Amino acid sequence: MLELMLKLLAWFEINYKFFVAAVIMAIPLYPKFPAIRIPGTYVSVRLEDFLVLTTISLWLVLNLNKLKTFARDKITQAILLFLSVGLVSLVSAVLVTQTVVPHIGLLHWLRRIEYLSLFFVGITSIKEEKTLDFYLKVFGITIIVAFIYGLGQKYFSWPVIITQNLEYSKGIALRWIPGSHINSTFAGHYDLATYLVMLLPVFVSLLFVVKGIGSKSFLVTVILAGLWLLANAISRISVVSYLIGITISLILLKRYKALVMAIIMSLIFFSFSSDLLSRYVRIIEVGSKRLMKVDRLFYNLPPIYVYAQDEGVVSQRRVNEVIPTPTAVPVFEDRSTSIRLNVEWPRALRALAKSPLLGTGYSSITLATDNDYLRLLGEIGILGFLSFFLIFAKLSDKFKKAVVIIRKNTNSLSAVFLAGVLGALSGIFINAVFIDIFEASKFATIFWLIVGFTVATIDLKRNE
Repeated sequence: MLELMLKLLAWFEINYKFFVAAVIMAIPLYPKFPAIRIPGTYVSVRLEDFLVLTTISLWLVLNLNKLKTFARDKITQAILLFLSVGLVSLVSAVLVTQTVVPHIGLLHWLRRIEYLSLFFVGITSIKEEKTLDFYLKVFGITIIVAFIYGLGQKYFSWPVIITQNLEYSKGIALRWIPGSHINSTFAGHYDLATYLVMLLPVFVSLLFVVKGIGSKSFLVTVILAGLWLLANAISRISVVSYLIGITISLILLKRYKALVMAIIMSLIFFSFSSDLLSRYVRIIEVGSKRLMKVDRLFYNLPPIYVYAQDEGVVSQRRVNEVIPTPTAVPVFEDRSTSIRLNVEWPRALRALAKSPLLGTGYSSITLATDNDYLRLLGEIGILGFLSFFLIFAKLSDKFKKAVVIIRKNTNSLSAVFLAGVLGALSGIFINAVFIDIFEASKFATIFWLIVGFTVATIDLKRNE
């Protein structure tokens, strides 16, 4: 019996990468159909949650003898501190401020554990560069499949599954209409766009390094598929973040000519999206017209004439004179920007003011804030905000080593992957100013898995 169990464990260890590959594909590609609904919230337990649970459970079994080593790691300690602050904030929100429904707040906290647990899966999944190559191919295939589904939504009325309100989150199938965003298999266009911001810098960087017609053809297909999805997701900030991401990645790899070529080709590609261009034009128009608003208010007022020492005449003239009604000054606004500035961001700031240190708890400021930094402050306060960025402060020590690895050999797969991730991180942090991206399940789970891959790749190259 013991021998059988040992053989089974050995089999799981050898084939564990296929469980990880299943997570890489299933999380982005499986639509957000609810499996178990949670009353009072849009969030549901879904089938992919069981896949993640299975993968994490296997990881625990395979790494029981390493748990003490992980516990001593500074990144692990930062993650545990962040989760602990979140739990204390939740208890405070239930007992003190009474701003959350207990079971909903608990579900949101457990989701953070689910997302962050993929980091530990990632750091033990890269033991040789060949495995990294395998995972990158799986990511490429995932983008191509998402592209095919996006095409189906736009041209063949394939169903759109989103979670933007309570009714839609039940798994209701919608249809794409002209002028709207392409979501593909994601629950929202922002999630899709940020997912591409995370991965495209890696594939663009690889294109200028790898050799072989087959490999280059695959990379070109992945990049074109990703750019089409990014353009049709119509996320203005994500396009900017993507351009910044590839710029940093290719500068790290010292591919300056490639950088110019990549930016020009990307801009040409984006210029074919009339919906994307119209949204950029719209925000420029809104900005310019708002600057002119004060001048219009001043110059459109009707003239009033005052005659010295002729009070009676002035009085009579005002009675008989018909003064035209001033023309109403049109209100110029960009809808998404207006919602952020007038509704969502002030709501988060009010929550922070109510409980500065611990916030008002997970789920207390509704499903969206459209600024992940303000969401952190509003939900788990200053302590939660600082503990979250402590994770990245500890990760930055690893990232500094990544820069050294890149400089030593800019042509290796590991170096290109690390450069792509470092570039993508810049774009992701920019997107977080306008999107609750670290709470979006399809992005957050894969993000922490990739961060784990990054740390594992750094450690692998340093050991070599």
